[in-house]
Amino acid sequence: MAATAAARATSLYSSHHHRLLCFSSSISTKFPTFLNCLHKHHPKTLFFSPIIRCLHSTHQENSSSAAVPPPRTHDATSRGNVLDILEERGLLESVTSDALRSASASDTLKVYCGFDPTAESLHLGNLLGIIVLSWFQRCGHKAVALIGGATARIGDPSGKSLERPELDAHTLEKNTQGITSTISTILDMNNTLNADANFVVLNNYDWWKEFRLLDFLKQVGRYARVGTMMGKESVKKRLESEQGMSYTEFTYQLLQGYDFLYLHKNEGVNVQIGGSDQWGNITAGTELIRKILQPEGDVAFGLTFPLLLKSDGTKFGKSEDGAIWLSPAMLSPYKFYQYFFSVPDADVIRFLKILTFMDMEQIDELEREMKKPGYVPNTAQRKLAEQVTLFVHGEEGLNEALKATQALRPGAETKLDWKTIEGIAEDVPSCSLAYDEVLNLSVIDLSVSAGLFESKSAARRLLKQGGLYLNNLRIDGEGKKIEPEDIVDGKVLLLSAGKKNKVVVRIS
Repeated sequence: MAATAAARATSLYSSHHHRLLCFSSSISTKFPTFLNCLHKHHPKTLFFSPIIRCLHSTHQENSSSAAVPPPRTHDATSRGNVLDILEERGLLESVTSDALRSASASDTLKVYCGFDPTAESLHLGNLLGIIVLSWFQRCGHKAVALIGGATARIGDPSGKSLERPELDAHTLEKNTQGITSTISTILDMNNTLNADANFVVLNNYDWWKEFRLLDFLKQVGRYARVGTMMGKESVKKRLESEQGMSYTEFTYQLLQGYDFLYLHKNEGVNVQIGGSDQWGNITAGTELIRKILQPEGDVAFGLTFPLLLKSDGTKFGKSEDGAIWLSPAMLSPYKFYQYFFSVPDADVIRFLKILTFMDMEQIDELEREMKKPGYVPNTAQRKLAEQVTLFVHGEEGLNEALKATQALRPGAETKLDWKTIEGIAEDVPSCSLAYDEVLNLSVIDLSVSAGLFESKSAARRLLKQGGLYLNNLRIDGEGKKIEPEDIVDGKVLLLSAGKKNKVVVRIS
């Protein structure tokens, strides 16, 4: 039905730890596969178009038996048991077996977390998974990030009141590239404590794309109990809702369960982690491993961490403009930094424990300082913003955010340049005016023309109160007009009304 095409490989990401390869290839002619049978529409709309699949270049050949965790080749216990660390910091919700604690102290574990490519970038809600993976890395274990190229075609019903919208192959390919780059960059930047604790990025479409429906029912379906599947919390909630649940969504837990089985057999993965809403999907995997492989004792474990919530119980990670994206292409490091800088006092200490790698002693000291009379407001928030921005965007991104934050503070002595102003142009209102329109125009008139104020009277009122700024310099008189030297690098102007309201004026 579909013609095969030669695989084309390009290096997407490389480091001294690993090399990640992306392959664009056509889908096999074998039909019907399990995914094709689940898909509700004509298969050509999705399953017979090129996809992106990402694999570790040192991917080993499949093995027929479950891998046994190798003994430690280095001393990671000096950094503490990873479960103790997660528990102390509020990052441990549930584990499938208490044996995981002793296993993490004596063996080198391989831990995976799944990320479905439902958007071009991961968001703040996904960050906890990366942080927990990083904690395992820092304690001498190995991390696996699994891109859900197959499961994204089905849609995880966990925590959802409606079925996810379908994504076409081009969108999935674009999303896969975006989140693979983000995960690889973050994990590689922060893999500094142990050179051996490298990571792998895999795509589950690589083992699902040719899995035939009859083979799936024979190898996996026979071990799945319908009553147990219907008893999962994510299923019960959807069945009780007006929308109900499709069979496609109902099978999601089996797909994720088989992922764990496959990774355990072929990649030596011992642990699956996820948010607390993933408990049912994770235990589906441990059950399949127990029933199909029938190992002696506990060899596969599940671990969940709490969802990222604010003290009022609402989800943390949304702003007025939408999701807090981890990709700098979708949200600038400056705006990312500012989001964490605005965290309320009631949440900041808990987020320092959950979202940073600061020593607990330092966090406890900061909490004590917050209660003292001489505490400088937002000191804890500044530390939180710096640490999380550093983890996600690296030193370069943090420096960019700090420079912009300092330079764009009204009254700051830092000299503005065109690049710094352009760095926030997407995050604040902007307009374009001709050079002749701007030159010799009064700041009062310009601030109204640029949309900073609705009227000249409002602009004059704030000017008299000392709150009107041009390029961070306070305007003291109504007679101030725009001169050639006011135009930063001959390209832009920055108008500010108080500390927060700004407008970038581009000179055309």
